[in-house]
Amino acid sequence: MTDSLIRRHDKDGITTLTLSSPQTLNALSTPMLMALAESFAACAIDDRVRVVILAAEGKAFSAGHDLKEMQSFRSAPDGGEAQFHALFDHCADVMQQIAAMPQPVIAQVQGVATAAGCQLACTCDLIVASETARFGVNGINLGLFCATPAVALTRRLAPGAAFELLTTGEFLSAERAHAMGVVNRLAPPDHLAEETHRLAATIAAKDPAAIRLGKRAFQAQLGKPLRDAYAVAGSIMVENVMLPDTAEGIQAFIERRPKA
Repeated sequence: MTDSLIRRHDKDGITTLTLSSPQTLNALSTPMLMALAESFAACAIDDRVRVVILAAEGKAFSAGHDLKEMQSFRSAPDGGEAQFHALFDHCADVMQQIAAMPQPVIAQVQGVATAAGCQLACTCDLIVASETARFGVNGINLGLFCATPAVALTRRLAPGAAFELLTTGEFLSAERAHAMGVVNRLAPPDHLAEETHRLAATIAAKDPAAIRLGKRAFQAQLGKPLRDAYAVAGSIMVENVMLPDTAEGIQAFIERRPKA
């Protein structure tokens, strides 16, 4: 069942994973989360994959959790509490899986990304968005504060700006999201894939070992006290500089010649 929810395309070291459930607005149902987990796991162990693009079909990147599925949990004897725990834990595992992947992951956001869909986009390392895309953590409009999406959002936005979105339920336009640093690059709708692939190709052309170490360092130092952050980053820099390809790259620069 999960095989049909995500399409995979590989070319030149770039893997594109496309959410393919436009009829549900690419909702993060349990089957969709399973499909994401399987797809990310397969990419993580594939040395041919240098960059992952996460795209989506239809008018929505993702509308968040499947509300019909969530409501069905309420018929359980405990009112669905155990199933809600399982769903949010599963979602959190997938989000952490993205951070732990050795390859950079770029969200290609063509439409609305709401609630857990906004969480998914903001969890990716980079975001390229259509000029018509919108971002929101709108659960508060239903009486549900988007606490788990807030984790991802507060890592891309200043706390006050994030809290405003979480408490008002208002949408963030792509233009404002770009100005606030949530989105890395903007593109006209008909050039979105091209712009995303341009960024992916630039990264894919770099030394893959350095990129993988770099992502690990970046993720590891986030949120740590300054001294601890430098300790983690310094250790990984030593690991990086000791690589033969790095030594060659530095020597080539010194000698003003192409890298061998």
